[in-house]
Amino acid sequence: MISVVVVDDSAFMRKALASMLEKDPEIRVVATARDGQEGLEVIRKHNPDVITLDIEMPRMDGLTALRHIMMEMPKPVLMVSSLTVEGAEATLKAMELGAVDFIPKQLSKVSLDIVKIEEDLQAKVKQVARRKLRPPLSLRRPCPPAGSVPCAPAHSASAAEPRRDVTRPSGSVLRDVVAIGVSTGGPPAVQNVLSALPKDFPAAIIIAQHMPAAFTGPFAKRLDGICQVSVKEAETGDRLAPGQVFIAPGGKHLKLHQKVSRVEIEITGEPAEALYKPSANVLVASAAEAVGKRALGVILTGMGSDGLEGVKVLKQKGGRALAQSDSTCVVYGMPKAIVDAGLADEIVDIDEMAHAIMSNLYK
Repeated sequence: MISVVVVDDSAFMRKALASMLEKDPEIRVVATARDGQEGLEVIRKHNPDVITLDIEMPRMDGLTALRHIMMEMPKPVLMVSSLTVEGAEATLKAMELGAVDFIPKQLSKVSLDIVKIEEDLQAKVKQVARRKLRPPLSLRRPCPPAGSVPCAPAHSASAAEPRRDVTRPSGSVLRDVVAIGVSTGGPPAVQNVLSALPKDFPAAIIIAQHMPAAFTGPFAKRLDGICQVSVKEAETGDRLAPGQVFIAPGGKHLKLHQKVSRVEIEITGEPAEALYKPSANVLVASAAEAVGKRALGVILTGMGSDGLEGVKVLKQKGGRALAQSDSTCVVYGMPKAIVDAGLADEIVDIDEMAHAIMSNLYK
């Protein structure tokens, strides 16, 4: 039985989340709380497997409560977020502080999709419940002893300086397009990778992160402010260039088209029937079709198997594929799918992924 504590200042949200979760016989909501302060009390008392945590609450807000949880009693935390720019920025900050994923507030609305929403929520809770929790990015780099050079913030260029021992073998082909597919637990993983790449990174990067439309713009802006490579939300007509990162907008797919002397991005709603928008399958397959063996696929943490079909196309075209390791994933679903299919050229811990990407550009 997986125990959950629900913390939200809305009585309706508390009831809605508890009701949806307890429809699964493996999940039990052991307590609810009206704000962060009360939430900390019931979390200490019940020691739950998973916590859902609202962001905006009286007395103590969700980000403050999250800091206390991660310092005192680290647990998998799912943030309850509004689908607004402000909600996106707060949620991304929460994930940097250690939250593993988020739940949209639209869960409280009755809709034709309520059954699917319930299933996704239940699956997310069960997936994260018994995963080994990794420290947030800000706690993963220890400071040196007192009196020595002070440690830099986790996102700074000096703290994230990549290893530069990568040389181009004679006659090798440069893989100048890196296609990344990622879902649950993705924002910290993507930040980890991109913040460790140099400004003169010799390839373009395209990313399909499963996110609502309101989140991908703030996500790209946040990354652009802390990485040496340039990051933006992709638009139709954008041209790939070395050191440029393009985030697929939520609710749309990102496809590549090889022109005579350039590779351009198209943002489209097709295929409309795709389970995820943006889809890692569409992104990786499109990169493979556009540039062939010049593409490198990278599948990071996430539920399900999105990316598997795209990587199959990539391998047929002569590209290479990397998968995040089980031990460093929040959810070992998407990488597991390509590993189990025998399609991963390397299985890599997330802290080593940036170096692995650079090493594989010339293989």
